[in-house]
Amino acid sequence: MDKLRAMDTFVRIVEGGSLTAAADALHTSLPSVVRQLAALEAALDVRLLNRTTRRLALTDEGREYYEHAKRLLADVEDAEAALSARRAEPRGRLRVTASVLFGRLHVAPALNDFCARHPAVHAELILLDRPVDLLEEGLDVGVRIAALPDSSLVAVPVGSTRRVVCASPAYLERHGLPDSPEALAGHRCVGFRGLAPDHEWQFADGPRIRRVKVEPAIASNQVDVALAACADGLGLGQFLCYQVSAAIAAGTLVRVLASHEPAAVPVQVIYPGTRRLSANVRALVDSLAPRLRKSLAAGSVQ
Repeated sequence: MDKLRAMDTFVRIVEGGSLTAAADALHTSLPSVVRQLAALEAALDVRLLNRTTRRLALTDEGREYYEHAKRLLADVEDAEAALSARRAEPRGRLRVTASVLFGRLHVAPALNDFCARHPAVHAELILLDRPVDLLEEGLDVGVRIAALPDSSLVAVPVGSTRRVVCASPAYLERHGLPDSPEALAGHRCVGFRGLAPDHEWQFADGPRIRRVKVEPAIASNQVDVALAACADGLGLGQFLCYQVSAAIAAGTLVRVLASHEPAAVPVQVIYPGTRRLSANVRALVDSLAPRLRKSLAAGSVQ
């Protein structure tokens, strides 16, 4: 007996409501369906269906076996679809999103290389410092720097980044080092709305997150503007470490309050959790994820 074929026949009987409906769905004869069901019940040594001249009813064992069989058949179908997607050459349109600076630094170069290797792909990169609903906005793949709530999205972890507070050496020479989050009240601050829309900076408070409200001397929704203001000595700023790693390495910004930093924020490649993943999305995720892991590991601020 072909066990998978017999399981498929049984699932079709249950979902079609009759042996005849299963035969039609499988494009086979009614006697063949009857033989498949009988062979499956004999192999399992249980009765899966109670049959009368008018109706079919699942037994308790049949109901349990139906759920297992349905999941197993779906996994087999997904495995075959994934292999087919990997063999297919990506082509057509791909829409990708990421936050502005991370997208410029890391996603854009990776996407450029992907398009160079797959000339039949036409990609669009949308950079936004706000949460984006992939399904509502017609996007195929995103890079999310945040914990992902329960949703229909699939998330592929590629690393993490931290919230860090920085200032220019000239600012710290004039105003001194803050020794605690409370000390921010006596300092000038630079606000980046893409990270803290309400200018509430996050710090560790044991295992919990503590939020400290700051009053920025200057604020912007563009990270480049906020970073420049911070480097120019206008105040302390809180950013993600990948945004400031180059400036810290160059000495134009200095990291402060490191002992009060909250836990690292996960970075994930996300895509809608459809059962049939397109060749385009599969190929891009397979290409993007390892490259981002390498970039994040190389540019991290410990």
